[in-house]
Amino acid sequence: MAPRANWKGTLKIAEVACPVALYTAASTSDRISFHTINRATGNRVHREFVDSETGKPVEKDDQVKGYELSEGEHIILQPEEIAAAIPGSDKVLAVEAFLPCGEVDDTYFDKPYYLAPTGAAAAEAFALIRDGLVATKTAAIARTVLFRRMRTVMIRAHGNGLIATTLNFDYEVRSAEDAFKSIAKIKMDGEMLDLARHIIETKSGKFDPAAFDDRYEAALADLVKAKSEGRKIAPRPEPKRDTVVDLREALRLSAQKSGKAKAPRSSKKPEAPKRKAG
Repeated sequence: MAPRANWKGTLKIAEVACPVALYTAASTSDRISFHTINRATGNRVHREFVDSETGKPVEKDDQVKGYELSEGEHIILQPEEIAAAIPGSDKVLAVEAFLPCGEVDDTYFDKPYYLAPTGAAAAEAFALIRDGLVATKTAAIARTVLFRRMRTVMIRAHGNGLIATTLNFDYEVRSAEDAFKSIAKIKMDGEMLDLARHIIETKSGKFDPAAFDDRYEAALADLVKAKSEGRKIAPRPEPKRDTVVDLREALRLSAQKSGKAKAPRSSKKPEAPKRKAG
């Protein structure tokens, strides 16, 4: 079954225009989901909005958006007012700039989408854009209205197609300096860096997403299967928690357990013995 496009429009670079479609690249829809059940009756329960003062249910037609100015004081926004404020969509991904692929900090990455041409007539223009990005090792920065919001999108070559990643706005990305300002400045000595480098080198590999299983999802699936079959699942053992007392010794033990090569010796040169006077 062919995937359903989330959005269709035109990718435009200068005077080159290419009809394209966006497809979801990552989704959580296959995760196990639960319903909330009334323990006494076994029936599903439904949420409803109630007035915070009267406790009475509020019908959908009486529910409006409100922005809080101060505690208990709100500006009421009508649906038509919100609709009028939303930017109109011209269905054009207008490229504004080209950047080196590694130029954008990945903390700005939001959600990836696959970008593909919408028919044989668009194939040539699409291939030109894709191969141009590959040849120049660049990514295109474009803007358009997606899902009722103006979004900035980074477009890169990805196999035979393109991948379009929506970017967070600057005000949405929190300051790294605020998060890291309490980290003490510590300079590692040569031996500890050699040990760390050895551990990293012996565990080097390639990223294989299939090798990383979702243990939480697997555990839930086992639990649901066991319950449906009337079986009980033994409680999982508590994980062993190691306490690092000596970082240098922990590095040496880690290097020894890697088993691929002998742990490197200290990079510090031994001091020459002092000669006695006379």
